[in-house]
Amino acid sequence: MNILKRISSALLILIILFSCKNFGNRPPKKDVVASLMDTTVNPGIDFSKYAFGTWLKNNPIPAAYSSWGIGNLVNEDVLEKLKVINEKSMKSDAKMGSNDQKIGDFYASGMDSAGIEKAGISVLKTELQAISNIKNTTDLINVVAHLHTIGIRPLFDMDVYQDQINSEVYALYLTQGGIGMPNRDYYFNIDERTTKIRNDYRNTHLSKMLSLANFDGTKGAKAIYSIEEKLAQKSRKLEELDDPYANYNKYSLAKLNTLTPSINWSDFFSKTGVKNIDTFIVGQPEFFTQLESLMKTTPIEDWKAYLNYRLLIDNAPYLNSVFVDEQFRFFGKTISGKTEKLPRWKRVLNNEEDVMGELLGQQFVKEFFPPKTKKRYEDMVDSIISVFHDRIIALDWMTPITKEKALKKLSTISKKVGYPDTWKDFSDLKIVKGNYVQNMLNGQQWWYNYNISKLGKKVDRNEWEMTPQTYNAYYNPSNNEIVLPAGIFVIPNYKDEDIDDAVALGYAGASTIGHEITHGFDDYGRQYDEKGNLFNWWTPEDEKQFLQRTHLMVEQFSSYVVLDSLHINGESTLGENLADYGGILLGLDALKRTKQYKENKSIAGLTPTQRYFLGYALGWLGHSKRERIANQVLTDVHSPSYLRVNGPFSNIPEFYAAFGIQKGQPMWRPDSLQVKVW
Repeated sequence: MNILKRISSALLILIILFSCKNFGNRPPKKDVVASLMDTTVNPGIDFSKYAFGTWLKNNPIPAAYSSWGIGNLVNEDVLEKLKVINEKSMKSDAKMGSNDQKIGDFYASGMDSAGIEKAGISVLKTELQAISNIKNTTDLINVVAHLHTIGIRPLFDMDVYQDQINSEVYALYLTQGGIGMPNRDYYFNIDERTTKIRNDYRNTHLSKMLSLANFDGTKGAKAIYSIEEKLAQKSRKLEELDDPYANYNKYSLAKLNTLTPSINWSDFFSKTGVKNIDTFIVGQPEFFTQLESLMKTTPIEDWKAYLNYRLLIDNAPYLNSVFVDEQFRFFGKTISGKTEKLPRWKRVLNNEEDVMGELLGQQFVKEFFPPKTKKRYEDMVDSIISVFHDRIIALDWMTPITKEKALKKLSTISKKVGYPDTWKDFSDLKIVKGNYVQNMLNGQQWWYNYNISKLGKKVDRNEWEMTPQTYNAYYNPSNNEIVLPAGIFVIPNYKDEDIDDAVALGYAGASTIGHEITHGFDDYGRQYDEKGNLFNWWTPEDEKQFLQRTHLMVEQFSSYVVLDSLHINGESTLGENLADYGGILLGLDALKRTKQYKENKSIAGLTPTQRYFLGYALGWLGHSKRERIANQVLTDVHSPSYLRVNGPFSNIPEFYAAFGIQKGQPMWRPDSLQVKVW
C-alpha cells in the first residue's frame, strides 16, 4: 500500500490537533466515508469514483508525488509527528550512544545542506579509490564484496532469509540483480513509453551521472548498459519469480564455484562475513551462468565504470545537489512522473526510517497508539480468523483431508499487532553529526551485519520486518504470521473511537487483516505448511480445483486495460488480487456478527453493509500519474488502486445487492465468471 499527498502546513496542524484534543462545541466532523463520495457517478459504472470521486476532484496529485491517496495522508501525518520527535532530540543534550543522540545527530547531518554541498563526493573517496585500483578479476570481486557490506549490490543480490524448506534455520540466498532500471522488462519492451525511458537511461542518465564525478560519461555509459542488458537477458520475469520451487536451488560451495569459476566464493564469503553455513540457495542459476560469461569477456575498465555508477547512484540521494537532481530527474520524473522533489526534511526522515525506524517507533507508539486501540484490532484479527475457519468448513469444493490441514494452518497463524514486544538493539550503530553519507553507510553496514549474523542461529520468530509507524502490513509464509503495524490502522483527522465498526471492518478488517490472512492461502502462500515450510499439503484434486477457480481471476484482471494498450498482468498480480477478494469476504462475515449490522441503522444515509464496502474503498482512496501506473504494471505485483476496489467487488454478490448493480454495467459480471474460491 503506497499512495501519497501533500497537505498545506495549516491543514497538517489541524490534523494533528484534531487527533489529539477535544474542541468542545466545534461543528461535527464530516462523515468519514460519505464526505468522499460522488453520488453523480453510478456505482455500477465505476465504484471507486462513486466511493471517493469528490475527494479525487478536490485533491490533485502534488508535484512531488507520482500518486496521492490515503497512504500519503497517513504518511504525511506520521512525518509531522516524527519531525517533532527529531527536532526535540536534535536540541537535547543527549548522551553519546543514546537513542536521542542517534536520532538528533542523524537528523542534523541530513539537514546540513551547506556541509553536504561542500563535501561533494569526497565522502566516497575510499570506495572510489578502491574501484580505481582494480587491476584484475580478483580485485574486482574484492571490491564487489566490500560494496555489498555497505548496502551497494553490484552483480547480484545476496540476502538472509528463513530456509523455505526448513523454516527453523536461516539460509543465504543468491539471486538475480545488478541492473539499474526497475526490472528486466525496461531493457526489452518495445512500446513507446518504455523505449523513451530506456533511451534516456542509456543515452543521457548514465553518462550524466559519471560526468558529474569527472569520469568519461560517453564511454562509461556504453559499457554499463552493455553489462546490464546482458544481465537482464537472463533475469526472470515478474511472474516467473512467483514460483517458490523454481527459485529454490540448493548449492554446495563446490557446486557454486563450478557455476561461476571466476568468483572464488570462499574468499568472497570470508570478506563479507558469511560464516557457519555450507549450503546456499541460488534463485536463478541461469543468471549466474550469464554473469560468469560476462566475467570472462568484459574488460576491467568497463567493470570500473559499472561499479562507479552503482556507488554513485545508490548514494545520490545523500550527496550534493547535482547528484540529487539527476537521480530525481530520471527516477522521479522520467519513470514516476513527479515534477518536484520532496522538501529536504521529509527526505531525511524517510532515510532515517530505513536506518533506524524502530528507534523512532518506540517513541511513536508511546504517544499515538494507546492500548485500547491495540486491543480493538487484536479482537478484530480473532474475529476474522474465526469467520475464515467457518468458511473453510463450509467449502463445497475442498475435500476433508485438505480442509483439516488448512484449518490447522489457520489456527497457528501468529498475530502481531501494532508494535513488537521486544525492540531491536541499535547500540552498535554509530551515528555522528555532520556526515550524512557516512551515517547512511554506517546504517547500511549495521543492517548488513545484523542480517548476516543470523546465519547459524535459531530463527527469531518474534522479529518484525516493518516499523510501527509504517502504513503497510505483510504476511510472512516462512513464519506463518501476519504483521500489522500501528500505522496501517490510522485514518487521518479521525480518532479511532470515532470510526464505526462497519467502516473499520472494511478499512482495516478487509483491506488489511483479512487480506494478509488470505495471503497464507493464495497461489503462493498456500504452498507453505503451518510451520512455514515449502510443502504441498493439498490433494491433487483440491489443487486442481483451486487452480481452475483462481484462473478466472487471472483472466478477469488480464482483461483490464489501464493505459493505451497496457494490460494488467493477471498472473503476477494473482496473489494480491486473491488476497483482496478473500479479505472482503472475511471482513463482510465479521461485520454480520456485529451489533451494528444486526440493528441495521443507517449513518449518513448509508446502511452498515454500504458503509462496509465504502470503508474498504477508503483503504484504496487515491489516484496515480500515468508514468506511475505504467511503472507499477511492469514492476509491481499489486494492481492499481482503483482496480483493487472495482476488481474484487465484481465477484461479491452482497456488493451487487447493497448498491443495486445491474446486468450490463461495467461492475457486473455473470455468475459463471465470478470468482468463487473462499
